[in-house]
Amino acid sequence: MKIIDSHTEGEPTRVIVGDFPDLGRGSMAQRRERFSKEFDHLRRQCILEPRGHDAIVGALLCEPVDPTCAAGVIFFNNVGMLNMCGHGTIGLAVTLAHLGRIGLGQHRFETPVGPVQVDLLSPFEAQIQNVLSYRYRHAVCVQVPGLGEVMGDIAWGGNWFFLCAQPPCAVDLLHIGPLTQAAQAIADALEAQGIRGEDGGRIDHIEFFAPPQAKDANSRNFVLCPGGAYDRSPCGTGTSAKLACLAADGKLAPEQIWVQESVIGSHFQAFYTSAEQGRITPHIRGRAYVVSEGTLIAQPQDPFANGIQSV
Repeated sequence: MKIIDSHTEGEPTRVIVGDFPDLGRGSMAQRRERFSKEFDHLRRQCILEPRGHDAIVGALLCEPVDPTCAAGVIFFNNVGMLNMCGHGTIGLAVTLAHLGRIGLGQHRFETPVGPVQVDLLSPFEAQIQNVLSYRYRHAVCVQVPGLGEVMGDIAWGGNWFFLCAQPPCAVDLLHIGPLTQAAQAIADALEAQGIRGEDGGRIDHIEFFAPPQAKDANSRNFVLCPGGAYDRSPCGTGTSAKLACLAADGKLAPEQIWVQESVIGSHFQAFYTSAEQGRITPHIRGRAYVVSEGTLIAQPQDPFANGIQSV
């Protein structure tokens, strides 16, 4: 497989740009389903050790169905397929610019959850218009072993999130271990107690918030992704879910800038515009940089050709 690696505000994206089996000409959702059923070994080859690591998000570049879209994309990680990925969309835009396939200006990418608009502002910066986002439930209480009662909001930002403003410890790199353990315990408790998203989808992203460390930021977060890796970036879909909650609470006006700081100190600039039925349209701006390109090789004799499954 031909790949190009980048990072968006610290979070890695690996784009498959060639030598992948044809998934047909169905929708991105249909192609994602075929990818999952027939070619999951290639997902593992791409993401897992020894060729990758748990924090990498993969992006399979596809021909779009919609002729107004510059590209189609299917996102995936160390445990399976993703609905959408904000940092990955920014990384994809910068990667396509690196390849000379798109120039500065507005473009549309087709994803399994709908089209996403991207404005490439420079070779290293893009602003995405994410899918419609909203808060589904407010102040949900869940009993978590070892933590007691935990309260948070359930919101959709392209993935399902449980957003908690009471982290168990400081939100910094020194506390990645306890933050990860607490977030995983919450995710497990939500699933065990049958607490899911509006469409019955699993709440597979847990987000803690704390005051920012940077003077120009509004909030600092820690996001645990499915598969047990934390997001190094401020998380595009997580920031979208946060904007939806702020809008629902009347704490952020339309087009007012919100600067979301990640646990490693990187930033996304974000704002929203109002949509119908209490939804919002999030706009997320961040930087990405290409770091390598190459070919992944799987030899038949290699006992770990399809990756080392640790989760």
